[in-house]
Amino acid sequence: MTNPYVDDPKSPPAEDPQIGALLDAILPHVAFDGWSDAAFHAAIRDSGVTETEARALCPRGAIDLAVAQHDRGDAEMMAAVRAADLGEMRYRDRVAFALRARIEAVPDQEALRRATTLFALPTHAAEGARLLWRTADSVWTALGDSSDDVNWYTKRATLSGVWASVVLYWLGDDSLDHQATWSFIDRRIDDVMRIEKAKASANNSVLLKPVTGALSFLLSGMHAPNRKPPMDLPGHWSPRR
Repeated sequence: MTNPYVDDPKSPPAEDPQIGALLDAILPHVAFDGWSDAAFHAAIRDSGVTETEARALCPRGAIDLAVAQHDRGDAEMMAAVRAADLGEMRYRDRVAFALRARIEAVPDQEALRRATTLFALPTHAAEGARLLWRTADSVWTALGDSSDDVNWYTKRATLSGVWASVVLYWLGDDSLDHQATWSFIDRRIDDVMRIEKAKASANNSVLLKPVTGALSFLLSGMHAPNRKPPMDLPGHWSPRR
């Protein structure tokens, strides 16, 4: 997988056309067969991509397509955020908009349910956690987050937890137009905002200053990862847009 933010951190990554064809072909089969070898073989048959090409692009078969589906949703969410006029919104409402856009980018509820089950398995749990983090990172990147210290990590860790709970809630939501999910998103973000206010109060507390000051000093060396390619190399490769 290539780094989707090498060229422009606010631009969605380009999807390989053949992976896109396989992904479009597998989705109708996922509801019945899950992200399985049977579904992957059906996708090869229906997409017109040769098995050799499909195996080269997706060495793990349907698992790689499940990851590609997740990345497609992140890309569509980023495009929606970039196209929207969010200037008049409060920041918490911008985050809510992004999470709603991410839900709306899911093509099929059953496909996500099957993917959630897949990435909950012990053999794939680490990748599932990475995908949660990647979505949180995509949201903050799309919203123009400029943090470069420990806040870069805490924002994404917190939003990863929020996103995981939103997905599980949405999978069980049968309300009209998912109104219950949109309300749930608002409540979860309100919870996060209360935690942030409590953290700010603790940092400003005279009584807690010795503790918070020492903690801030210990964490001051943490910085966000550098997404730019190393400057001592002659160049870098990124997918053509």
